[in-house]
Amino acid sequence: MTAEASTLDTPLKKLVGEKTAKALAGHLDLHTAGDLMYHFPRRYDERGEHTDIRALDVGEQVTVLAQVQRTAVRPMRQRRGNLLEVTVGDGSGGTLTLTFFGNQAWRERELRPGRWGLFAGKVTDFRGKRQLNGPEYVLLGDRTDGEAAATEQIEEFAGALIPVYPAAAAVPTWVIARCVRVVLDTVAPPEDPLPADVRASRNLVGLGGALREIHRPSSREELYRARRRLKWDEAFAVQLTLVRRKHQAAASPARARPARAGGLLDAFDARLPYELTGGQRDVGAEIAADLARRHPMHRLLQGEVGSGKTVVALRAMLQVVDAGGQAALLAPTEVLAAQHYRGMLDLLGPLAQAGELGAAEHATRVELVTGSLGAAARRRALAEVASGAAGIVLGTHALLYEGVDFADLGLVVVDEQHRFGVEQRDALRAKAEQPPHVLVMTATPIPRTVAMTVYGDLEISTLSQLPRGRSPIASHVVPAAEKPAFLDRAWRRLREEVANGHQAYVVCPRIGDSTTGAEEEPPAVDDTGRRPPLAVTEVAPLLADGPLHGLRIGVLHGRLPADEKDAVMRSFANGELDVLVATTVVEVGVDVPNATMMVVLDADRFGVSQLHQLRGRVGRGSAPGLCLLVTEATEGTSARERLDAVASTTDGFKLAELDLEQRREGDVLGAAQSGRRSHLRLLSLLRDADLIRDARAEAITLVEEDPDLTRQPALAASVAALVDADRAEYLEKG
Repeated sequence: MTAEASTLDTPLKKLVGEKTAKALAGHLDLHTAGDLMYHFPRRYDERGEHTDIRALDVGEQVTVLAQVQRTAVRPMRQRRGNLLEVTVGDGSGGTLTLTFFGNQAWRERELRPGRWGLFAGKVTDFRGKRQLNGPEYVLLGDRTDGEAAATEQIEEFAGALIPVYPAAAAVPTWVIARCVRVVLDTVAPPEDPLPADVRASRNLVGLGGALREIHRPSSREELYRARRRLKWDEAFAVQLTLVRRKHQAAASPARARPARAGGLLDAFDARLPYELTGGQRDVGAEIAADLARRHPMHRLLQGEVGSGKTVVALRAMLQVVDAGGQAALLAPTEVLAAQHYRGMLDLLGPLAQAGELGAAEHATRVELVTGSLGAAARRRALAEVASGAAGIVLGTHALLYEGVDFADLGLVVVDEQHRFGVEQRDALRAKAEQPPHVLVMTATPIPRTVAMTVYGDLEISTLSQLPRGRSPIASHVVPAAEKPAFLDRAWRRLREEVANGHQAYVVCPRIGDSTTGAEEEPPAVDDTGRRPPLAVTEVAPLLADGPLHGLRIGVLHGRLPADEKDAVMRSFANGELDVLVATTVVEVGVDVPNATMMVVLDADRFGVSQLHQLRGRVGRGSAPGLCLLVTEATEGTSARERLDAVASTTDGFKLAELDLEQRREGDVLGAAQSGRRSHLRLLSLLRDADLIRDARAEAITLVEEDPDLTRQPALAASVAALVDADRAEYLEKG
């Protein structure tokens, strides 16, 4: 195949041979020249620079650039033959032992001291020494030693900067580098889809040059310019997708739901037992203005745990009811849906008793629709919803089922929206004659760049002020392995809280009974052979017979039948239980003001934001809250540092930034969720905030001039390739 005939769409088997192409496809999901061009190096090594062998983790599949320091041959004890041990170093003082079994005198001659090479394998530990058993390797050309290196082997590493690719054991980095060289030499440079004026105004290099330099950089400066251009493409594609969606939504018609003086909302405000915070009033005004427009609201309401989002949402729902419509709240669990139901009935009082004796003048009805409703109760609830008598409808996924019909659905509120797929939100929106207004809520603080990138099609409101009367939460790490006495003290501290009339949570990462479920994270056994995470069903009886003997202990997890879950929560809320041993089912929405203490077992098995959510369950009343993070992670490990950071601050936005630092960007941008390879590889939501902001500004300008990109067909195709249908759905889901 000629160079002119080869493009980024050319199958790799036509360029690198069938056997290599099959390995690239099977192990790395790379099928075309374009797939390989967008398989960017993970890092770049430079001969003479160290790669810090001391930082390698046991069990990690690695590629290291190192220099042979010495070799030794000794007979094997268990079988015939010799063992070759090669010690390599990286210039930092760290060393790694390479072991080769069998009589391989040629390898000893090849791996002589002074030679540099790339060595790939799985890190193991033998008597305190890091080693690679039988690693794959390629030696780098070093013509100063008087030996001409094989051109075939070293040409892909001719530059000063050596690319190290995400690789597989069967396809090491040097095989990928060799294939990249073939593609660069035979495939015509792609057409640049970025408008020339954007390239010029933002000082961006051309696409063809960027792809060549990122794989075979001529200098650090050129590599920086190449990465900046390719990051721009990723950011621009995402922002164009979101800005176009926002533009289309703004053009859709919706029924205006303006506030009505002297109606249900005014009556509710008059009976509220406390004063709204300034933040609640300001955000409420933003939402009220959105609801009064003839285009559907798409707003994200984010706020710290306990910042009062539910009251803001309820006031919006009442405004819609005042305007003759209905409002539905979608909650991720029956526990949370039932709690919202009880909480709203308490707040509304006579305002929720339409048709009953003693109802207020402007009253409506509140209905709860969940999968566990009995047949008779379900028929009655659905009739109330269909007739419009129920102005406010709360529920779980059961709201989405066929047969749940609304008279006039005007507002959809999605609580903890990250737990719902876009198709679920759309299914509820489809139950309205015209697109309803949509308010999505999250208690997980969102860093600014994530908000701009993942929620760019939504207007964003933030509640940062906690209501009066909320108490501070103190958090401490309990190092159970290093200081077992600290754990004993934790259980005594819990008994003291109960003796003072308060209640406590004990949270475990797993349900137990060796069955996995949605709440079970992370997996029960990991690669390092650590014990399985502690489980609710195993811990509860141990506590009841041991340190918490005599206390009233309840158990709550996602596999309990719905009526049993509700009964347990009611008992805890009513003070009939002292301690609730639970999974993360208590992470969101559970509100028991008398609960003042939480003990999180195996806290290192949870994410930063998740721990912040969990501890928000305590300190919700007038008494201060205490959260103890129990871990066997030792001092100096990344897991321990993460827990220390959580204990050091209650600022959810700081923790969200930390969470983002420790997660792969692909998880944030959805590559993991879509289950498909994504070309969004380089963009860092933390480090590239300015670039993302600039890309959004350019996207807004372009969409205002050309909403469907009809004058930019190459750009439209490029955006579609970078943000495919699955990815676009994920970005909308958030």
